[in-house]
Amino acid sequence: MTFLALLLAWLVLSTDAMTAPRQVLPGTTYLVTRRCLQRGFLLRPSPLTNDIVGYLLAVAARRYDIQVHAYCVLSNHLHLVVTDPTARLPAFSQFFNSLVARAVNASLGRWETFWAPRSYSAVALATPEDIVAKAAYVLANPVAAGLVATARRWPGLWSSPTSIGAQPRTFERPRRFFRAVGRLPERAELELVAPPCFSDPAAFRDLLVTEYSGLEARARAEAAAGGRSFVGERRVMKTSPLGRPESHEVRRGPNPRVACRDKWKRIETLQRLVAFVDDYRRALVAWRDGQVGVVFPAGTYLVRLTHGVACAATG
Repeated sequence: MTFLALLLAWLVLSTDAMTAPRQVLPGTTYLVTRRCLQRGFLLRPSPLTNDIVGYLLAVAARRYDIQVHAYCVLSNHLHLVVTDPTARLPAFSQFFNSLVARAVNASLGRWETFWAPRSYSAVALATPEDIVAKAAYVLANPVAAGLVATARRWPGLWSSPTSIGAQPRTFERPRRFFRAVGRLPERAELELVAPPCFSDPAAFRDLLVTEYSGLEARARAEAAAGGRSFVGERRVMKTSPLGRPESHEVRRGPNPRVACRDKWKRIETLQRLVAFVDDYRRALVAWRDGQVGVVFPAGTYLVRLTHGVACAATG
């Protein structure tokens, strides 16, 4: 397959998220992003919002066996870097996003849509270097957005690298929205771990600190060169959660499935993804035609859960 053909395939996979099947393989590490409706500040930091999101992230990660490596919740979107050992990321995301929307809406007295349509993104990270780069991007996000001069001062939910491999953070079940006699636990522990490709948590922490510190320094230098100041914690906390940015949003951009700095590794990854889509669509046509013994490619998710189709083993 030529590089041009791969590029065209990548564009299809990036922009046709509603129709292209998503491959969900066990052991994949992802950068997960979700944005609020019309970029509203519905996740504006507050003790209650922080507790709601942290508690539900802890509950969802434990329920669906998701390993959490980094997270940052800004006022109008959130980022997670997670590993999915058992190929259950879609179920984790549905549970987590649904309850965050309902619980935060209840705390704000809202009933309307919370998340922006088609704003969910799960980008597979191909190499350990890509995992470090995206985790650093997540942690430096409050600084890159011009909100605080250092991410450690962000008043919202933010994962400190020092917590990786340390004692889990305990979240009590919030009193708002959640029933005292409900099925969710009274408290939940959110553990921050190193990705499986790093045998030494300290090595991952060191790489992550170096990378995100560099991103912060660059963002501060760019702000100083442009004569811009940071919003600061106090002004962030005074912002109405029912407000939204005055700037215009870039629309209809690509929604990539994979991230990889290395050109040849990226081409290899895209080749596998294109092959999966081709195999999936051929199997789907055969299955719909009633052919017996159709085997879908490894990583098939929705049709496997809803109809129990046979799938190839993961290699």
